[in-house]
Amino acid sequence: MKKYGRWVLAGSFLGPAAVAAQALGCLIEPFRVSDVGSPVIGVIGSTLVERGDRVAAGQVLATLRSEVERQSVAVASSKAQAVGELKAAEANAELARQKLARAADLANQQFISSQALEQARAEAMVAENRLAQAREQRNVFAREHELAQAQLGLRTIRSPISGVVVERYLSTGERVEEKPIYRIAVVDPLRVEVVLPSAMYPSIRKGMQLAVTPDFPSAQPRMATVTLVDRLIDGASNTFRVRMELPNADHALPAGLRCKADLGLPAPAGRPAAPRPASATPASTVPAKGEPALRLQMDPTLVRPARPRA
Repeated sequence: MKKYGRWVLAGSFLGPAAVAAQALGCLIEPFRVSDVGSPVIGVIGSTLVERGDRVAAGQVLATLRSEVERQSVAVASSKAQAVGELKAAEANAELARQKLARAADLANQQFISSQALEQARAEAMVAENRLAQAREQRNVFAREHELAQAQLGLRTIRSPISGVVVERYLSTGERVEEKPIYRIAVVDPLRVEVVLPSAMYPSIRKGMQLAVTPDFPSAQPRMATVTLVDRLIDGASNTFRVRMELPNADHALPAGLRCKADLGLPAPAGRPAAPRPASATPASTVPAKGEPALRLQMDPTLVRPARPRA
């Protein structure tokens, strides 16, 4: 009990027990929102989904015009599949090896000079190098084919997440530069944000299960799991934020709803306050409806007993 002049502060503002006794307002949001654009500049050739459609991760959302890229893929594929130069190099290398073997045999019998043997050996080495060059060129053509396919793949816009199409910003024939084409929102699970007073900070832990009642017709309370507790308390409002994960496998709840979070926390342990006699608390100290639980009363030490009249 603190004294301020002639008044005594006999109560305090609502503590954790009073806060936990009532549901707190919260907001149900999408778990994640992604603005899907194009990694390259181009013109939209087709749009395959509309607002409200459900999409899966990797699903095609739109395509850009890609006539040039398709022709590049065709040319690269032809080069990668061409085997004529490689076959010719293999045949030339095999012939050079046979010549070298015959020259070595004749040189052992001293039918040819050592110079002719060295020439056959050099021709075989050149043929082997040409064969290696042909194989390397074939590998380069294969990489060029993969590059052309990757460039063509950039013209296809796919969904990075599974969710619901929130908005389509561009249509067929429009030019894509920096503006996104679609906005996708994850609605399973949902994210619940609630602001709590700092007095509740010691009672909230990651992994707790809290009941959330959406402000929705015929909506029943659902259990949400605490996934994040802010480590910083806002000094201006003396509050902190808590994030919860709310399962929504049936997609029955839309995002953006207001809700009530029932903390259901027990009253903090401590020594119970001694009951105050009814005569010790005047009726004027009872707070009116809607006012904080703060009571003021006169300091008994300052109240002098009345003197009897003569």
